[in-house]
Amino acid sequence: MSSNYSLLSTVKKYVSSSVLLIIATVLALVCANVPQIKDIYQRLWELPVSFSIGNYNFFSHQGHALSFMSFINDFLMAFFFLSVGLEIKREFLIGELSSKKKAMLPIIGACGGMLVPVLLFWLVCPGNPEMLRGVAIPMATDIAFSLGVISMFGKRVPLSLKVFLTALAVADDLGGIIVIALFYSEQVYWLFLILSLVVIAGLMIGNYFCVRSRTFYIVGGLILWFLMLNSGIHATISGVIVAFCVPASLKHGSSHYIERIRNNINQFPKFEISEQNKTIVLSNEQLQILKSIESASNHLISPLQNLEDNLRTPINYLIIPLFAFANAGVCFEGMHVADIFNGVGLAVVVGLFAGKFLGVFSFSWLAIKIGIVNKPAESTWKAFASVCMLCGIGFTVSMFLADLSYSGAVNGAALLNNAKLGILIGTILSAVAGSILLNITLPKNK
Repeated sequence: MSSNYSLLSTVKKYVSSSVLLIIATVLALVCANVPQIKDIYQRLWELPVSFSIGNYNFFSHQGHALSFMSFINDFLMAFFFLSVGLEIKREFLIGELSSKKKAMLPIIGACGGMLVPVLLFWLVCPGNPEMLRGVAIPMATDIAFSLGVISMFGKRVPLSLKVFLTALAVADDLGGIIVIALFYSEQVYWLFLILSLVVIAGLMIGNYFCVRSRTFYIVGGLILWFLMLNSGIHATISGVIVAFCVPASLKHGSSHYIERIRNNINQFPKFEISEQNKTIVLSNEQLQILKSIESASNHLISPLQNLEDNLRTPINYLIIPLFAFANAGVCFEGMHVADIFNGVGLAVVVGLFAGKFLGVFSFSWLAIKIGIVNKPAESTWKAFASVCMLCGIGFTVSMFLADLSYSGAVNGAALLNNAKLGILIGTILSAVAGSILLNITLPKNK
């Protein structure tokens, strides 16, 4: 029951945000290509961001202030990865990745969905080191867009397929985080790295003693972010590290707090409120009883779930749309139709549209056929293949990886522009093809 509730909350969490994501993407494309707005749009992201204490700017990297674009991609996206890390931890503890039986199929599918796109990208861009910097771009599945598409078919989609897609997208995010940590780091500055390890040790000690304060983990995370930013390790990884340090357990167990709430409710006096006078003046004793109930209720929610719930609104309705608006602005000036049929653009399209489907479906099919896992219940092979097609919907993490890959490369602006165009086309193709196939293969009678 808890895993089904977790799935339902995850779907609701992302479906509504996918609409804002589409709007932000369309606005970015308009602003990047309308002559009267284009220069303002581009200059906006170059503005420096400062939060200074004396002469020292907190938002600085090696003495240089972060641009507005870097502030979004390096700082705000750390909160996105904090939320992703909390979700991954919850899924491993009580969700669809909490047991070997549940986790095997989406993890195997995710592995195929990461390896095959990388291989196809490499085959399209052989022997070009600059282009191959973006080989990881088509690895990720965008959970918001993909769940938004599958939600359009309502109850026609078996619950098992929704579970599979959600768990696979979460496993994909974990794979993307590992790739960022291993391959997108700069020169390491050991002093900052050692200080980062000290802060991580402090957060782990807080976890061990079940420190419940969100402020403790947020402040510790901000310090860790700054240290990692200047250590050479990509700063967004600090969000994931903090997430794994946040306790998921209760200090005394649920029965302790439930009993306390019941006792307090029994102590509260019964009285009637007339329709004419609805104002109540409580005694100090009654106030203390209500505060005790409120405190016990708060303690029934683990710090992990509390923080995840509080991050949901700002991330889904502010950070992700702002990230899309900043990063999805592909400028078509000087581009030709032929550009998408070669180089980075083609490699990303092939990786997302063909690679994700082939990787997820083939690895899953093989695992099911040899008996390692079972096919999702109440699902046909055709419907399962249709959901695998939706795995090619890559946006948020793919855009993030594209920026990391080409921002410092020779001819990086053109390569990044082509990569973004490939992400948009690959995503649209996967969404349209997946929707058509789902409409054909799903039962019509539900």
